Amino acid sequence: MSFPPYAEYKDSGVAWLGAVPRHWEVAAIKWMVDDNRPITYGIVQAGPDTPNGIPYVRPADMTAENGVADMSTILRTTPEIAAPYQRSVIRTGDLICSIGPSFGKVMVVPNELDGGNLTQGTARIAPKSGIERRFLFWLLRSRESVAQWESSIGGATFRALNLEPLANTLGCLPPFAEQEAIAGFLDREVGKIDRLAAEQERLIALLKEKRQAVISHAVTKGLNPNAPLKDSGIEWLCQIPAHWEVVRIKHVVVTIEQGWSPQCDATPADGPEQWGVLKVGCVNGDRFNASENKALPDDLEPLPELSLRAGDLLISRANTRELVGSAALVEQDHDHLLLCDKLYRLRLQTSVASPEFLTLFLRSSMVRGQIEIAASGASSSMLNIGQSVILEMALPLPPLGEQGEIATWILKCREQIEALINDAQSAITLLQERRAALISAAVTGKIDVRAAAANTTVEMEPA
Repeated sequence: MSFPPYAEYKDSGVAWLGAVPRHWEVAAIKWMVDDNRPITYGIVQAGPDTPNGIPYVRPADMTAENGVADMSTILRTTPEIAAPYQRSVIRTGDLICSIGPSFGKVMVVPNELDGGNLTQGTARIAPKSGIERRFLFWLLRSRESVAQWESSIGGATFRALNLEPLANTLGCLPPFAEQEAIAGFLDREVGKIDRLAAEQERLIALLKEKRQAVISHAVTKGLNPNAPLKDSGIEWLCQIPAHWEVVRIKHVVVTIEQGWSPQCDATPADGPEQWGVLKVGCVNGDRFNASENKALPDDLEPLPELSLRAGDLLISRANTRELVGSAALVEQDHDHLLLCDKLYRLRLQTSVASPEFLTLFLRSSMVRGQIEIAASGASSSMLNIGQSVILEMALPLPPLGEQGEIATWILKCREQIEALINDAQSAITLLQERRAALISAAVTGKIDVRAAAANTTVEMEPA
């Protein structure tokens, strides 16, 4: 739906802001806060977590707009440490803005945190009388505010927002009744947009589950629903078509090897003629990503025997729990890309096993479960799988021609599902753009939402 402009405007005196409604003012955030409780950050060194101590809010505790998602994550400090920081005590209804590297998150202090405190990565903004806190909340979440903060930071290596540019953030200030109307309108309409976006997110999750189910069913049951089945003899494989075999992957592999990880430049190879060494992330998606590489320094001799050939099956041997064992197929020669030591490269007996079929099998949910069980490591941040985990894994093996048919069918289904996922992601992008535009237009007076705010039956247009 569209909203009318205001009847009369005036020059704001701020180039980037342009005209504002005639009866509105333009002011810095510092003039919108309680004179007795100026904008400030909190405790510098809070010490170890103290049960039953004084709670304090970190940027990590905050979501972008919805406050603290889980109160159990809130840490506490001793009354002795908190005592010198009475200037930064927070009260119900105060605003908190993150000012650390993840600057720009904003929340309203709930009752549970009344009397708590902050860290040096967060700032308290206590609205004065005559300032509607939810209006100020949306003002701080507008594109115009974020742009001012970005401008103050510039090209700084440590991207933190200082209190001065936060306090000097310029914004429009309508009369209090209009602030209330705008805040109520945005609370309602942004909530509708967020619910539509959440529906698209749920659709994407369901489509990804379907994509995984399609792969897992096809590589273990085939495409003929009427084919007789037999027990595979492998607990996690259950039944397979009666005419399939069960072999160990090692019986269809000609070679398995891992590569080389010299000290490389941080940037990728500049074009196909420069030598590069793959990063483990090249197999993290459903397809091989050749751009995930690091340039080999000119003073190092390349090892051409580690370059990639079409049909190479790559598997990550060292990665996070979610990604260790990820597999991707190299579909064309890459003469100047080298295998790294965090990847296994399998070359198959193509007379009995299709690289496409085995790659899809390795991506199935059953195999993922087996790999996660077998992976080892000192921490969940980086796990490893040995060659034996791959080579000794059971493989349900159809005749070669059927392997090709299954792979072709899966890839066709995957394209259809991915098209639907892309449509849903595009819808989310449009909703996010509409959301940002609506907030900015409302808090800068480009649209007059007073009538819409009074109309509780306003509906959003479909995305």
